[in-house]
Amino acid sequence: LPFQEYVEQLLEPPHPGRLGSDTLYPPGDNNFTEWGPLFPPYVPPPFRIPGTGPPYSFGIAGSGSGVPFPPHGPGYSEVIFGRKRWFLYPPDKTPHFHPNETTLAWLHHTYPSLPLAERPLECTLPPPEVLYFPDRWWHAPPNLDTSVFISTFLP
Repeated sequence: LPFQEYVEQLLEPPHPGRLGSDTLYPPGDNNFTEWGPLFPPYVPPPFRIPGTGPPYSFGIAGSGSGVPFPPHGPGYSEVIFGRKRWFLYPPDKTPHFHPNETTLAWLHHTYPSLPLAERPLECTLPPPEVLYFPDRWWHAPPNLDTSVFISTFLP
């Protein structure tokens, strides 16, 4: 997808009927052919496992967009521009969400009716802050603004 089309299509707030999996975030893909020129000036967080080269996920996304509760390995998320609101559940506390629902739809329809004991941990991440997400923690990080971000996945 040409970058101009990406910007025109995906920086728009998500349509209510959009599927939660309808995203073009390239998770953990170090494609040095396409993205190589972006890596030399980037200084990743100084937290890594010695002797490993972590994969990155670079994203530019519009307000209200975000992936719905993917559980995966540990990593860091860094906001370069804009803000992200983070919702986190530990591995043993599966969130109430439909996998085809967007994070924005979950935030509007499910979140308000959750009892306090079932609500996730949450925070807002502005630039240049970094958030660590532990191994297998459920997380939903909707963008509050048009955002530029990089996630570092630890092997």
